[in-house]
Amino acid sequence: MPSVVIQSPMANCTDLPFRLLSRSRGMKFAYLEMVSAHALVQESRKTLELMKTLSEDRPVGCQLVGCDPDIMGKAARIIEEMGCYDLLDINLGCPVPKITGHGGGSALLRDPEKARAIFRSIVSNLRRLPVTVKMRLGYSDATGREACEIAKIAESEGLDAVAVHGRTREQQYMGHADYEAVGRIKDAVRIPVFGNGDVMDGESALRLRRTAGVDGIMIGRGALGNPWIYREVEDALEGKTPAARPAFDEKKRTLLEHLDLEIQHNPRTAHLKMKRVACWYFKDLPGAARFRERVNRASNLEELRQSIDEYECLPAGN
Repeated sequence: MPSVVIQSPMANCTDLPFRLLSRSRGMKFAYLEMVSAHALVQESRKTLELMKTLSEDRPVGCQLVGCDPDIMGKAARIIEEMGCYDLLDINLGCPVPKITGHGGGSALLRDPEKARAIFRSIVSNLRRLPVTVKMRLGYSDATGREACEIAKIAESEGLDAVAVHGRTREQQYMGHADYEAVGRIKDAVRIPVFGNGDVMDGESALRLRRTAGVDGIMIGRGALGNPWIYREVEDALEGKTPAARPAFDEKKRTLLEHLDLEIQHNPRTAHLKMKRVACWYFKDLPGAARFRERVNRASNLEELRQSIDEYECLPAGN
């Protein structure tokens, strides 16, 4: 890894424009949105679109989700043969029913032997790509016992690192990430462990590292509308005085840059995507609710851009 601070894969969030924008603000490593192994093997056009990358979008990792060891192995080989990814991750963390209902994502935490078969199939199909796994503490058991067992299997099957989100599948994103439980997974294996969950700034990243003793920090939702978080976290971990938080004008300029990147790389979906993205940047500022209402009413990209341009004119108050 080029940094101990990395961006996690997030469905409908970590697309190419997000990654390019974030790299310009300090991000050094990111994952694509998760990729369905079955869809990739079937050469789904939508999946191949999802996997778009550029030379300036490096290093970058690809995360596979699925539950069939054979299909996962075939998909891993395809990813390596593409030649544009630097790392392959296996998803044992996704909590959404459409993934777990088919036995993938965090459902695999309840089936360690199936997880072992998947790890073995993927490793045996690769020649050079490092392989990691991202998981939750457990399906419903918050002690971390399930994640500890999976982490030990991952280590024994030759995986290079694990990342742990400090919540169970049943918790979804409710409550708080349990950093002490993440630390138990760190203590269980010798390979590097990255901690994930509730990292919203430098202070929370430092608390995660001190509590869990992890080797690195994986940032998730804390980066939405906040591409400055990577440098803030790195500074905190290195004991440096953090840079000043971005001023309003900088946030607006960055959002407009994000809009331009989305139009450039995803012109067909830019309008709908940016309605959600725009709200990330101003969510904690005065007038954010009014701004969100106006953005949601924007019927085209021109109206959306105008909403952003005129945001400071909106009355304060939520």
